[in-house]
Amino acid sequence: MNPRLEQLHPYPFQKLRELFAGVTPNPDLSPINLSIGEPKHPTPQFIKDALIAGLGGLANYPITQGSDALRESICAWAERRYGVKLDPATEVLPVNGSREALFAFAQASVDSSRHGRRVVISPNPFYQIYEGAALLAGARPFFLNTLPDNDFRMDWSRVPEDLWEQVNLIYVCSPGNPTGKVMSLADWKELFALSDQHGFVIAADECYSEIYFEEGAPPLGALTAAQQLGRGFKNLIVFNSLSKRSNVPGLRSGMVAGDAALMKAFLLYRTYHGSAMSPAVQAASIAAWNDEAHVADNRRQYAEKFAAVMPLLKNVLSFDAPDAAFYLWGRVPGGDDAAFARGLYEKQHVTVLPGSYLARDAAGVNPGKGFVRIALVDSHDACVEAAGRIVRFVGQV
Repeated sequence: MNPRLEQLHPYPFQKLRELFAGVTPNPDLSPINLSIGEPKHPTPQFIKDALIAGLGGLANYPITQGSDALRESICAWAERRYGVKLDPATEVLPVNGSREALFAFAQASVDSSRHGRRVVISPNPFYQIYEGAALLAGARPFFLNTLPDNDFRMDWSRVPEDLWEQVNLIYVCSPGNPTGKVMSLADWKELFALSDQHGFVIAADECYSEIYFEEGAPPLGALTAAQQLGRGFKNLIVFNSLSKRSNVPGLRSGMVAGDAALMKAFLLYRTYHGSAMSPAVQAASIAAWNDEAHVADNRRQYAEKFAAVMPLLKNVLSFDAPDAAFYLWGRVPGGDDAAFARGLYEKQHVTVLPGSYLARDAAGVNPGKGFVRIALVDSHDACVEAAGRIVRFVGQV
Protein backbone atom coordinates (compact mmCIF):
# COMPACT_ATOMS: atom_id res chain seq x y z
CA MET A 1 0.00 0.00 0.00
CA ASN A 2 1.01 3.62 -0.49
CA PRO A 3 3.27 4.40 2.50
CA ARG A 4 1.94 7.97 2.53
CA LEU A 5 -1.31 6.60 3.96
CA GLU A 6 0.55 6.11 7.22
CA GLN A 7 1.01 9.88 7.49
CA LEU A 8 -2.73 10.55 7.66
CA HIS A 9 -4.20 11.61 10.98
CA PRO A 10 -7.45 10.14 12.33
CA TYR A 11 -10.42 12.09 11.02
CA PRO A 12 -11.99 14.42 13.65
CA PHE A 13 -15.15 12.36 13.94
CA GLN A 14 -13.16 9.19 14.53
CA LYS A 15 -11.39 11.00 17.36
CA LEU A 16 -14.77 12.15 18.66
CA ARG A 17 -16.03 8.55 18.76
CA GLU A 18 -12.95 7.59 20.72
CA LEU A 19 -13.48 10.50 23.10
CA PHE A 20 -17.02 9.34 23.80
CA ALA A 21 -16.09 5.66 24.21
CA GLY A 22 -17.44 4.33 27.48
CA VAL A 23 -19.65 7.36 28.09
CA THR A 24 -23.37 6.82 28.68
CA PRO A 25 -25.27 10.02 27.83
CA ASN A 26 -28.21 11.15 29.91
CA PRO A 27 -31.00 8.69 28.96
CA ASP A 28 -33.70 11.22 29.83
CA LEU A 29 -32.64 13.58 27.02
CA SER A 30 -32.98 13.09 23.27
CA PRO A 31 -29.70 13.35 21.33
CA ILE A 32 -28.85 16.57 19.49
CA ASN A 33 -25.83 16.37 17.20
CA LEU A 34 -24.26 19.72 16.31
CA SER A 35 -20.78 18.36 15.60
CA ILE A 36 -20.87 17.76 11.85
CA GLY A 37 -21.60 20.31 9.13
CA GLU A 38 -24.34 18.23 7.53
CA PRO A 39 -27.40 20.29 6.56
CA LYS A 40 -30.64 18.99 8.06
CA HIS A 41 -33.09 21.25 6.23
CA PRO A 42 -35.31 19.32 3.80
CA THR A 43 -34.14 18.88 0.23
CA PRO A 44 -36.43 20.93 -2.06
CA GLN A 45 -38.97 18.77 -3.86
CA PHE A 46 -38.19 20.22 -7.30
CA ILE A 47 -34.61 18.93 -7.02
CA LYS A 48 -35.88 15.45 -6.16
CA ASP A 49 -38.27 15.63 -9.10
CA ALA A 50 -35.44 16.60 -11.47
CA LEU A 51 -33.33 13.70 -10.17
CA ILE A 52 -36.15 11.26 -10.85
CA ALA A 53 -36.82 12.75 -14.27
CA GLY A 54 -33.15 12.29 -15.12
CA LEU A 55 -32.98 8.59 -14.30
CA GLY A 56 -33.19 7.72 -17.99
CA GLY A 57 -29.64 9.01 -18.28
CA LEU A 58 -28.39 6.04 -16.27
CA ALA A 59 -28.32 4.09 -19.51
CA ASN A 60 -25.43 6.24 -20.78
CA TYR A 61 -21.83 6.79 -19.74
CA PRO A 62 -21.42 10.44 -18.72
CA ILE A 63 -18.53 12.52 -19.99
CA THR A 64 -16.11 13.90 -17.44
CA GLN A 65 -16.66 17.50 -18.54
CA GLY A 66 -20.38 17.21 -17.87
CA SER A 67 -23.17 18.27 -20.19
CA ASP A 68 -23.26 21.63 -21.94
CA ALA A 69 -26.50 22.38 -20.10
CA LEU A 70 -24.92 21.78 -16.68
CA ARG A 71 -21.83 23.89 -17.38
CA GLU A 72 -24.00 26.67 -18.79
CA SER A 73 -26.23 26.62 -15.70
CA ILE A 74 -23.16 26.91 -13.47
CA CYS A 75 -21.87 29.82 -15.55
CA ALA A 76 -25.25 31.55 -15.35
CA TRP A 77 -25.24 31.12 -11.57
CA ALA A 78 -21.68 32.45 -11.31
CA GLU A 79 -22.66 35.52 -13.30
CA ARG A 80 -25.65 36.18 -11.04
CA ARG A 81 -23.69 35.50 -7.86
CA TYR A 82 -20.20 36.79 -8.63
CA GLY A 83 -20.78 39.17 -11.52
CA VAL A 84 -18.31 37.33 -13.75
CA LYS A 85 -18.69 35.79 -17.18
CA LEU A 86 -17.09 32.34 -17.34
CA ASP A 87 -16.48 30.36 -20.50
CA PRO A 88 -18.49 27.13 -20.08
CA ALA A 89 -16.10 25.31 -22.42
CA THR A 90 -12.84 26.15 -20.63
CA GLU A 91 -13.37 27.70 -17.19
CA VAL A 92 -15.94 25.47 -15.46
CA LEU A 93 -16.16 21.80 -14.48
CA PRO A 94 -18.81 19.91 -12.53
CA VAL A 95 -17.42 17.80 -9.68
CA ASN A 96 -18.76 15.17 -7.31
CA GLY A 97 -18.91 17.56 -4.37
CA SER A 98 -16.27 20.09 -3.34
CA ARG A 99 -14.58 17.60 -0.99
CA GLU A 100 -13.73 15.24 -3.83
CA ALA A 101 -12.45 18.08 -5.99
CA LEU A 102 -10.39 19.74 -3.24
CA PHE A 103 -8.59 16.45 -2.73
CA ALA A 104 -8.20 15.61 -6.41
CA PHE A 105 -6.87 19.02 -7.34
CA ALA A 106 -3.80 18.58 -5.13
CA GLN A 107 -3.07 15.24 -6.79
CA ALA A 108 -3.17 16.94 -10.18
CA SER A 109 -1.30 20.12 -9.30
CA VAL A 110 1.48 19.28 -6.84
CA ASP A 111 4.88 18.81 -8.46
CA SER A 112 6.20 15.93 -6.36
CA SER A 113 9.39 15.50 -8.40
CA ARG A 114 12.69 15.58 -6.58
CA HIS A 115 13.25 19.28 -7.21
CA GLY A 116 9.62 20.31 -7.52
CA ARG A 117 7.55 22.66 -5.42
CA ARG A 118 6.29 20.47 -2.60
CA VAL A 119 4.74 22.72 0.05
CA VAL A 120 0.99 23.19 0.48
CA ILE A 121 -0.16 25.95 2.84
CA SER A 122 -3.39 25.54 4.76
CA PRO A 123 -5.19 27.62 7.37
CA ASN A 124 -5.08 26.20 10.89
CA PRO A 125 -7.74 25.21 12.10
CA PHE A 126 -8.82 23.77 8.78
CA TYR A 127 -10.94 21.32 6.81
CA GLN A 128 -8.99 18.08 7.15
CA ILE A 129 -9.16 17.24 3.44
CA TYR A 130 -6.52 19.92 2.76
CA GLU A 131 -3.93 18.05 4.82
CA GLY A 132 -4.78 14.62 3.46
CA ALA A 133 -4.68 15.90 -0.09
CA ALA A 134 -1.26 17.42 0.43
CA LEU A 135 0.23 14.34 2.10
CA LEU A 136 -1.05 11.87 -0.49
CA ALA A 137 0.20 14.14 -3.29
CA GLY A 138 3.70 13.89 -1.81
CA ALA A 139 3.69 17.45 -0.50
CA ARG A 140 4.58 18.89 2.88
CA PRO A 141 1.75 20.75 4.64
CA PHE A 142 2.54 24.09 6.24
CA PHE A 143 -0.10 25.17 8.73
CA LEU A 144 -0.70 28.89 9.07
CA ASN A 145 -2.39 29.59 12.39
CA THR A 146 -5.49 31.78 12.34
CA LEU A 147 -5.73 33.32 15.79
CA PRO A 148 -8.09 35.66 17.67
CA ASP A 149 -5.37 38.33 17.92
CA ASN A 150 -5.46 38.59 14.11
CA ASP A 151 -9.26 38.30 13.78
CA PHE A 152 -8.80 34.67 12.64
CA ARG A 153 -7.19 35.80 9.36
CA MET A 154 -4.29 34.13 7.57
CA ASP A 155 -1.26 36.30 8.37
CA TRP A 156 1.13 35.79 5.46
CA SER A 157 3.98 37.50 7.32
CA ARG A 158 4.20 34.33 9.43
CA VAL A 159 5.32 32.33 6.38
CA PRO A 160 9.15 32.07 6.38
CA GLU A 161 10.57 34.05 3.47
CA ASP A 162 12.70 31.13 2.26
CA LEU A 163 9.60 28.89 2.06
CA TRP A 164 7.74 30.83 -0.62
CA GLU A 165 9.61 29.40 -3.60
CA GLN A 166 8.71 25.88 -2.43
CA VAL A 167 4.99 26.62 -2.22
CA ASN A 168 2.92 24.90 -4.89
CA LEU A 169 -0.60 25.38 -3.60
CA ILE A 170 -2.45 27.40 -0.96
CA TYR A 171 -5.86 26.42 0.34
CA VAL A 172 -8.04 29.24 1.61
CA CYS A 173 -11.58 28.90 2.94
CA SER A 174 -13.92 31.88 2.84
CA PRO A 175 -16.38 31.90 4.53
CA GLY A 176 -14.11 30.01 6.86
CA ASN A 177 -14.59 26.66 8.52
CA PRO A 178 -14.77 26.79 11.54
CA THR A 179 -14.67 30.53 12.24
CA GLY A 180 -17.11 31.87 9.63
CA LYS A 181 -14.70 34.67 8.70
CA VAL A 182 -14.85 36.17 5.20
CA MET A 183 -11.80 37.43 3.31
CA SER A 184 -11.92 41.12 2.42
CA LEU A 185 -10.87 42.67 -0.88
CA ALA A 186 -7.65 43.79 0.83
CA ASP A 187 -7.02 40.17 1.90
CA TRP A 188 -7.48 38.95 -1.65
CA LYS A 189 -5.27 41.71 -3.04
CA GLU A 190 -2.45 40.65 -0.71
CA LEU A 191 -2.82 36.96 -1.58
CA PHE A 192 -3.03 37.60 -5.33
CA ALA A 193 0.13 39.72 -5.14
CA LEU A 194 1.96 36.89 -3.39
CA SER A 195 0.72 34.40 -5.99
CA ASP A 196 1.84 36.67 -8.83
CA GLN A 197 5.24 37.09 -7.17
CA HIS A 198 5.90 33.46 -6.26
CA GLY A 199 3.83 31.53 -8.81
CA PHE A 200 1.75 29.30 -6.53
CA VAL A 201 -1.86 28.27 -7.16
CA ILE A 202 -4.76 29.40 -4.95
CA ALA A 203 -7.49 26.85 -4.19
CA ALA A 204 -10.42 28.86 -2.83
CA ASP A 205 -12.92 26.72 -0.93
CA GLU A 206 -16.23 28.61 -0.95
CA CYS A 207 -18.68 25.86 -0.07
CA TYR A 208 -20.32 28.05 2.63
CA SER A 209 -20.68 31.09 0.38
CA GLU A 210 -24.47 31.01 0.24
CA ILE A 211 -25.07 30.85 4.02
CA TYR A 212 -25.05 34.49 5.13
CA PHE A 213 -27.25 36.72 7.23
CA GLU A 214 -28.14 39.88 5.33
CA GLU A 215 -30.12 39.22 2.18
CA GLY A 216 -28.62 41.10 -0.74
CA ALA A 217 -25.18 41.34 0.91
CA PRO A 218 -23.38 38.09 0.03
CA PRO A 219 -19.78 37.51 1.13
CA LEU A 220 -17.09 38.50 -1.32
CA GLY A 221 -15.93 35.63 -3.50
CA ALA A 222 -12.53 35.04 -5.09
CA LEU A 223 -13.83 35.42 -8.64
CA THR A 224 -15.44 38.76 -7.83
CA ALA A 225 -12.30 39.93 -6.04
CA ALA A 226 -10.13 38.97 -9.00
CA GLN A 227 -12.37 40.87 -11.39
CA GLN A 228 -12.56 43.95 -9.15
CA LEU A 229 -8.77 43.98 -8.89
CA GLY A 230 -8.38 43.62 -12.66
CA ARG A 231 -6.09 40.61 -12.57
CA GLY A 232 -8.09 37.84 -14.25
CA PHE A 233 -8.14 34.27 -12.94
CA LYS A 234 -4.46 33.36 -13.30
CA ASN A 235 -3.49 30.63 -10.80
CA LEU A 236 -6.93 30.81 -9.17
CA ILE A 237 -9.32 27.88 -8.82
CA VAL A 238 -12.62 28.23 -6.92
CA PHE A 239 -14.56 25.31 -5.44
CA ASN A 240 -18.23 25.40 -4.54
CA SER A 241 -20.97 22.91 -3.77
CA LEU A 242 -24.71 22.39 -3.75
CA SER A 243 -24.56 20.52 -0.43
CA LYS A 244 -24.95 23.50 1.90
CA ARG A 245 -26.56 25.85 -0.62
CA SER A 246 -29.38 23.51 -1.61
CA ASN A 247 -29.50 20.96 1.27
CA VAL A 248 -28.36 18.06 -0.91
CA PRO A 249 -25.20 16.68 0.76
CA GLY A 250 -26.07 13.20 -0.52
CA LEU A 251 -26.23 14.39 -4.13
CA ARG A 252 -22.44 14.93 -4.17
CA SER A 253 -22.53 17.77 -6.66
CA GLY A 254 -20.37 20.84 -6.94
CA MET A 255 -18.36 22.96 -9.32
CA VAL A 256 -14.83 24.16 -9.97
CA ALA A 257 -14.06 27.32 -11.91
CA GLY A 258 -11.12 29.53 -12.75
CA ASP A 259 -7.84 29.63 -14.67
CA ALA A 260 -8.49 27.95 -18.04
CA ALA A 261 -4.96 26.51 -18.30
CA LEU A 262 -5.26 24.87 -14.88
CA MET A 263 -8.77 23.67 -15.67
CA LYS A 264 -7.54 22.00 -18.85
CA ALA A 265 -4.92 20.05 -16.89
CA PHE A 266 -7.42 19.21 -14.14
CA LEU A 267 -9.88 17.89 -16.72
CA LEU A 268 -7.16 15.61 -18.11
CA TYR A 269 -6.50 14.27 -14.61
CA ARG A 270 -10.20 13.75 -13.96
CA THR A 271 -10.65 11.88 -17.23
CA TYR A 272 -8.26 9.21 -15.97
CA HIS A 273 -9.46 9.43 -12.37
CA GLY A 274 -12.96 8.35 -13.38
CA SER A 275 -14.90 11.15 -11.75
CA ALA A 276 -17.69 11.84 -14.24
CA MET A 277 -21.01 12.92 -12.69
CA SER A 278 -24.06 10.71 -13.12
CA PRO A 279 -26.54 12.06 -15.70
CA ALA A 280 -29.35 11.90 -13.12
CA VAL A 281 -27.27 13.97 -10.68
CA GLN A 282 -26.50 16.40 -13.49
CA ALA A 283 -30.22 16.87 -14.12
CA ALA A 284 -30.89 17.57 -10.44
CA SER A 285 -27.88 19.90 -10.30
CA ILE A 286 -29.11 21.99 -13.22
CA ALA A 287 -32.41 22.49 -11.42
CA ALA A 288 -30.64 23.49 -8.22
CA TRP A 289 -28.17 25.93 -9.81
CA ASN A 290 -31.01 27.59 -11.73
CA ASP A 291 -33.13 28.44 -8.68
CA GLU A 292 -32.43 31.02 -5.95
CA ALA A 293 -35.74 31.07 -4.06
CA HIS A 294 -34.94 27.91 -2.09
CA VAL A 295 -31.48 29.27 -1.25
CA ALA A 296 -32.90 32.48 0.19
CA ASP A 297 -35.32 30.44 2.32
CA ASN A 298 -32.41 28.31 3.50
CA ARG A 299 -30.51 31.43 4.58
CA ARG A 300 -33.55 32.72 6.41
CA GLN A 301 -33.74 29.56 8.49
CA TYR A 302 -30.08 29.78 9.49
CA ALA A 303 -30.38 33.48 10.32
CA GLU A 304 -33.34 32.78 12.59
CA LYS A 305 -31.40 30.07 14.42
CA PHE A 306 -28.39 32.31 15.01
CA ALA A 307 -30.65 35.12 16.21
CA ALA A 308 -32.24 32.75 18.73
CA VAL A 309 -29.14 30.87 19.90
CA MET A 310 -26.45 33.55 20.26
CA PRO A 311 -28.23 35.54 23.02
CA LEU A 312 -28.65 32.31 25.00
CA LEU A 313 -24.98 31.38 24.76
CA LYS A 314 -23.30 34.78 25.06
CA ASN A 315 -22.88 34.55 28.84
CA VAL A 316 -21.44 31.01 28.91
CA LEU A 317 -19.22 30.88 25.80
CA SER A 318 -16.98 33.54 24.31
CA PHE A 319 -17.53 33.98 20.57
CA ASP A 320 -17.86 36.48 17.75
CA ALA A 321 -20.87 36.31 15.47
CA PRO A 322 -19.68 34.67 12.24
CA ASP A 323 -19.60 36.67 9.02
CA ALA A 324 -21.23 33.73 7.24
CA ALA A 325 -21.57 29.88 7.28
CA PHE A 326 -23.48 27.95 9.94
CA TYR A 327 -20.89 27.49 12.70
CA LEU A 328 -20.37 29.11 16.07
CA TRP A 329 -16.70 28.98 17.07
CA GLY A 330 -16.85 29.39 20.83
CA ARG A 331 -14.19 29.51 23.51
CA VAL A 332 -15.13 27.21 26.39
CA PRO A 333 -14.72 27.95 30.11
CA GLY A 334 -11.73 26.15 31.57
CA GLY A 335 -9.91 25.89 28.24
CA ASP A 336 -10.19 22.09 27.79
CA ASP A 337 -12.28 21.68 24.65
CA ALA A 338 -12.20 17.86 24.64
CA ALA A 339 -13.28 17.63 28.28
CA PHE A 340 -16.04 20.17 27.61
CA ALA A 341 -17.36 18.16 24.63
CA ARG A 342 -17.21 14.89 26.56
CA GLY A 343 -18.98 16.32 29.58
CA LEU A 344 -21.65 18.01 27.48
CA TYR A 345 -22.34 14.73 25.70
CA GLU A 346 -22.56 12.81 28.95
CA LYS A 347 -24.65 15.28 30.95
CA GLN A 348 -26.81 16.88 28.25
CA HIS A 349 -26.67 14.48 25.25
CA VAL A 350 -25.47 17.31 22.98
CA THR A 351 -22.59 16.67 20.60
CA VAL A 352 -20.17 19.42 19.56
CA LEU A 353 -16.70 19.12 18.04
CA PRO A 354 -13.56 19.99 20.03
CA GLY A 355 -11.66 22.70 18.20
CA SER A 356 -8.31 21.03 18.78
CA TYR A 357 -9.51 18.15 16.59
CA LEU A 358 -9.71 20.56 13.64
CA ALA A 359 -6.15 21.86 14.02
CA ARG A 360 -2.51 20.81 14.24
CA ASP A 361 0.24 21.97 16.57
CA ALA A 362 2.10 24.70 14.68
CA ALA A 363 4.45 27.45 15.85
CA GLY A 364 4.16 26.04 19.36
CA VAL A 365 0.38 26.21 19.59
CA ASN A 366 -2.77 24.33 18.63
CA PRO A 367 -5.02 27.25 17.60
CA GLY A 368 -8.18 25.19 18.03
CA LYS A 369 -7.46 24.33 21.65
CA GLY A 370 -10.01 25.79 24.04
CA PHE A 371 -12.70 26.18 21.36
CA VAL A 372 -15.63 24.06 20.21
CA ARG A 373 -17.37 24.14 16.85
CA ILE A 374 -21.15 24.21 17.06
CA ALA A 375 -22.92 23.50 13.77
CA LEU A 376 -26.44 25.00 13.81
CA VAL A 377 -27.69 22.48 11.27
CA ASP A 378 -30.59 20.91 13.14
CA SER A 379 -34.08 22.37 13.38
CA HIS A 380 -34.71 25.73 15.03
CA ASP A 381 -36.26 24.06 18.07
CA ALA A 382 -33.43 21.54 18.39
CA CYS A 383 -30.77 24.27 18.21
CA VAL A 384 -32.54 26.37 20.83
CA GLU A 385 -32.93 23.29 23.04
CA ALA A 386 -29.22 22.50 22.61
CA ALA A 387 -28.27 26.06 23.57
CA GLY A 388 -30.35 25.78 26.72
CA ARG A 389 -28.64 22.50 27.60
CA ILE A 390 -25.20 24.07 27.06
CA VAL A 391 -26.16 26.88 29.44
CA ARG A 392 -27.29 24.34 32.04
CA PHE A 393 -24.12 22.27 31.57
CA VAL A 394 -21.84 25.27 32.10
CA GLY A 395 -23.82 26.12 35.21
CA GLN A 396 -23.15 22.64 36.56
CA VAL A 397 -19.39 22.62 36.13
